[in-house]
Amino acid sequence: MFLMRRNRWQYMKVREHARALVHARLGYFNAVYGFSVGKVFIKNHKSRWGSCSEKGNLNFNYKIFFLPPALKDYIIIHELCHLGEFNHSSAFWTLVARAAPRWRECRRALRRLSSR
Repeated sequence: MFLMRRNRWQYMKVREHARALVHARLGYFNAVYGFSVGKVFIKNHKSRWGSCSEKGNLNFNYKIFFLPPALKDYIIIHELCHLGEFNHSSAFWTLVARAAPRWRECRRALRRLSSR
């Protein structure tokens, strides 16, 4: 029970900082893409760093705030690019590479973090 309260407290404390970070970086990277972004949500996901809905809404895990800058940017770019390609096709990865040419390294690093 204590751990659940601690996680909830951390989420509530960090959520608005994560929201500000995500909005700032979305604005920066969307200058490259020009996609129409729906709503942006900061959530307490158990196993996802981010997601994109068919309505164009973007969801991010609040823990993105604690990641190194390159990984934060990769997650934001990844979800932003789903607004252009709602899949993981080669066209999607070409979009990602426009703003994150080292996306493969970031993807591997996130997988290592997630497997802990």
